[in-house]
Amino acid sequence: MGLFSGMNKFGLNEIKEDEIFADPAEKKKEEKAEEKKREATELDFLIDRTYICPVCEEEFKSKTVKSRSVRLIGSDDDLRPRYQQLDCLKYDVIVCPHCGYASLGRTYKTIYDSQKKLVSETISRGFRYIEPEGIYTYDDAIERYQIAFANAMAIKQIDSEKAYLCLRMGWTIRGKSETLKAGTPGYEEELKKCREDENEALKLAMDGFLAARNKEQPPYAGMDQSTLDYLIAVLSARFGKLDVASKLIASLISNRSANPRIRERARDLKDKIVSGLKN
Repeated sequence: MGLFSGMNKFGLNEIKEDEIFADPAEKKKEEKAEEKKREATELDFLIDRTYICPVCEEEFKSKTVKSRSVRLIGSDDDLRPRYQQLDCLKYDVIVCPHCGYASLGRTYKTIYDSQKKLVSETISRGFRYIEPEGIYTYDDAIERYQIAFANAMAIKQIDSEKAYLCLRMGWTIRGKSETLKAGTPGYEEELKKCREDENEALKLAMDGFLAARNKEQPPYAGMDQSTLDYLIAVLSARFGKLDVASKLIASLISNRSANPRIRERARDLKDKIVSGLKN
């Protein structure tokens, strides 16, 4: 029993003697220190952002990564970014749950009236979707890419944008495959499917970028010419089109106006192709 015990009968919290004359600033410091000790979860790096759909004009919320909250730690040969805290690719696509309009965040507001009509006629009718609670799983993310691609087809999006969607979908599927745990039931079958789906997405990306290179002018889905040529070279090498890859690599290495980072990556890619042929 204490001087202030029994306060709960009034619906009040118990007063602790060691808190009566405690310095609030010190207590706040201790609380912050405890917060830092807690291991951050994926949800800590996300916010629910409010959007107004440019097609149906309904308001909805979608999860997005907090700006400057994650750190880029590297990238794969095909430029897939890797972040320390979470896979940001899972949160790239915005989906309106009311009408089904979906796109990458970078192009979400860029839609013409004629395209809005196409979305209403081909996507919205019968569309059903429930925004996932909590974080997006890889399966959630892949479904969102599928919806975005259906929209890109419906509005007759240009080749480079469709190819870019396929590229990022392939990267996301790779992310899923990297989280699978060996030895769990169905591991081999799921890994095989992931690899097949990734290859399908990246093959479509390669074909789309090649078509865009012949028909469009830079930028291609926000990329300059040297970045696009490097991506085509990487994907061509992946699928055995070494003649296409070699030609683009040689052009990039000799192009002094190309992005220095891309030129260096092209040299690395050349070394890997040569090493692979030797082996």
